[in-house]
Amino acid sequence: MAVWMLMSCVLGLLVGQVCSSAEHHHRDAEQDPRTLYLWRNQGNGMMRVKRDWIIPPIRVSENSRSVPEDLVQIKSDKIFSGEVIYKLEGPGVDQEPKNLFEIDDKTGWIRSKRPLDREQHRSFTLKAFALSPSGERLENPTTIEIVVLDQNDNKPLFTQKQFFGSVPEFSVPGTLVMSVSATDADDPMTENAALGFSIVGQESIPPNAVNKTMFGINNQTGAIYTRDVGLDREVVKEFKLMLRVADMGGDGLTGDAVAIISVSDINNHAPQFHPASYSIKALENLYNVEIGRVSVTDRDEPGTGNWEAKYSISNDPHGNFAIQTDPVTNQGILMVVKPLDYEVKREHTLVLAVGNVNPLSSKAPNSPLSSATVSVTVMNENEAPYFKENPIRIEVPENEKPGKLLKSNIASDPDHSELRFEISKDPEGWLSIDGDTGDIYLRRSFNMRSPHVQNNIYSATITVTDAGGVSASAAVNIVLEETNDFPPQLLPLSSSLCTGGSRATPGLLLTAVDEDRPPHGAPFHFLIVDSLSLNWTVTKVNDTHAVLSPTVELEAGEYAVVVWVEDSGSPSHGALTQVNVTLCPCDSYGDCRSESGAFLGSSVGISFIAFIIIIACAVLLLVLLFLAVALNACGRRHHMKRGSGLLVGESEDDIRDNVLNYDEQGGGEEDENAFNIDLLWNPRDAPPPPWSFYPGSGVPRGKQPLRKDAPHSLPSPIYPRRPPADPTDIEDYINDGLEAADQDPNVPPYDTALIYDYEGEGSVAGSLSSIASGSSDEDQDYDYLNDWGPRFQKLANMYDPR
Repeated sequence: MAVWMLMSCVLGLLVGQVCSSAEHHHRDAEQDPRTLYLWRNQGNGMMRVKRDWIIPPIRVSENSRSVPEDLVQIKSDKIFSGEVIYKLEGPGVDQEPKNLFEIDDKTGWIRSKRPLDREQHRSFTLKAFALSPSGERLENPTTIEIVVLDQNDNKPLFTQKQFFGSVPEFSVPGTLVMSVSATDADDPMTENAALGFSIVGQESIPPNAVNKTMFGINNQTGAIYTRDVGLDREVVKEFKLMLRVADMGGDGLTGDAVAIISVSDINNHAPQFHPASYSIKALENLYNVEIGRVSVTDRDEPGTGNWEAKYSISNDPHGNFAIQTDPVTNQGILMVVKPLDYEVKREHTLVLAVGNVNPLSSKAPNSPLSSATVSVTVMNENEAPYFKENPIRIEVPENEKPGKLLKSNIASDPDHSELRFEISKDPEGWLSIDGDTGDIYLRRSFNMRSPHVQNNIYSATITVTDAGGVSASAAVNIVLEETNDFPPQLLPLSSSLCTGGSRATPGLLLTAVDEDRPPHGAPFHFLIVDSLSLNWTVTKVNDTHAVLSPTVELEAGEYAVVVWVEDSGSPSHGALTQVNVTLCPCDSYGDCRSESGAFLGSSVGISFIAFIIIIACAVLLLVLLFLAVALNACGRRHHMKRGSGLLVGESEDDIRDNVLNYDEQGGGEEDENAFNIDLLWNPRDAPPPPWSFYPGSGVPRGKQPLRKDAPHSLPSPIYPRRPPADPTDIEDYINDGLEAADQDPNVPPYDTALIYDYEGEGSVAGSLSSIASGSSDEDQDYDYLNDWGPRFQKLANMYDPR
């Protein structure tokens, strides 16, 4: 604290008096130690000299009961001409906490107004002022520090009411268990806050389990440690210690607390089976099921790894069993994890061993692991039959013949009982099965185009049932292997081709198609049979197309070209196909022109007028011939009688049944394969001579075409005999005839609808089918045939009685 002491010596009469007065006051102040001269004057002529003074703090004891109490008086030794007023500012005066101190503004005494508390405020720093009555500062402000002295008015307190700790059993003396702590609000620099710890009591749980002192405490740090041996968790579970702390180094005010110390378990006890042998029954074919339990005892603390059992199984070579630990009871749960088979093994003997999850402590007795024997008896049951493979996979060619054995020995029964087999799903009805043996046979031919064949796989289901009524099912997946069943076909079978210079294309584009799937189809091979189709050649364009063209310039007309086409199957199939090609002159658009147009368009030949005359003459001849026929028919109708004559319109029999088929020219939808016959010879080696085929067909002579959709050598159905009386029933009559023809296995593969072509009733000209083959020639009069003209002369000669 800086103190300014100023002494003024003035010349004159007052010099002696002022100096003597100042000296007198100075001597008085030195006699009263509670008076502080904060401002002092040091005379040296008219000069004022400023010096620094260190003023010690004012010490005030807390909790003083003598309040208000004078603490110190402040003064200035400077002589003022007027009155001096003292003021005090700072915490405890006009700042919080207020009203703790005050100053007498006339005398300068500083007093405490209330008892002080060091734990709240350890010191106060105040400022003192010397003012004139007008408020003018007579001196610079001076700092005063008041320090509150501590008293032992606070007892020490533990930081917790209860402390918890643990110590492993069988710990050696000196093992640190835990530390406790306490606080004291008094001044830590004094003995009032110097703490000392002690244990004043010990209790064991269960009570009186241990009578000796097991723990000690460090007096200064509060660390608790073991003092003696014999901590056994199986004997005592925990200890309760009564703790005490005191200030003044242990001799002052005190505070109490409790320490709970648990004795923790170590794995010093191995689990033991109780009992050591078991007999258990297990049902065969069941797995992942509990079949029994085994029990162990362990003296270690339940719920810990030292107590929890860990089981193992030996003498189980196939791994049919497993054992788990029940976390609540610590029992071993024995389970079957793979099905047992009564017919294979009826009893299993297992050896069980047990340990703990935590390893055994070195302080535990040295003894072998406990073991137990378990005898498992397998109980028999009616087991379901089983398939040796599921699904059953069968690979078979698609053209396999019915009656083929596809699969055998497909199922078995563990109980060796009698089995019955049946097909429970077969959408196409292609399969049959032997009910006793389970052998699978092909009942009908496969059809790769069936909607039930997906990705060449046909699926069915077979069910087997044993004598006890227990059944099982299996899927049958038949993988159909693609075979080369069909020969290729050529399209188109007929077309036109321009001749000469009017030809816009090099030839006729042929397309080969095959009902077989790859790899039994394309690429196709095309070949002209030289001996059958001279002057023609075929050129391959790609795998499925070829161009048919003449090798020389041919005249306009109809040509039947026989082309051999062969697929790439294994074995390959080929077929001869007759392609009807019309060579004709074409216009500028590539379309065939008529003969007359071609003729008129040529630069040679007869004139146009001559050609018109020829056409007119031909028309006239046709008109005259038509008139002659009409007149002859009218005269003949006039002489005909009912029941006589060649034309019998009212015959009791159906005259159309007597029509003779002199030649079959073919031509229906069923005749598509008439010229696509799969030959037995290879044209690459030696083509057959022309005389070995029927004219214009490509069918070898001596080989009668037969229907492919019906067996042969069966009796023909009965055809309708009489025409309907009502013309509106003609459609039904024709349909009945067509149905009979479709069911006739002996007819050739030609369209027979023309046989039933109904010509109507009451025709003026009658019908050729009215020739009654059932009447004798003697009953007929054929003379009128000579009147029909030259077109019927041959017929008249056949029936000439001469």
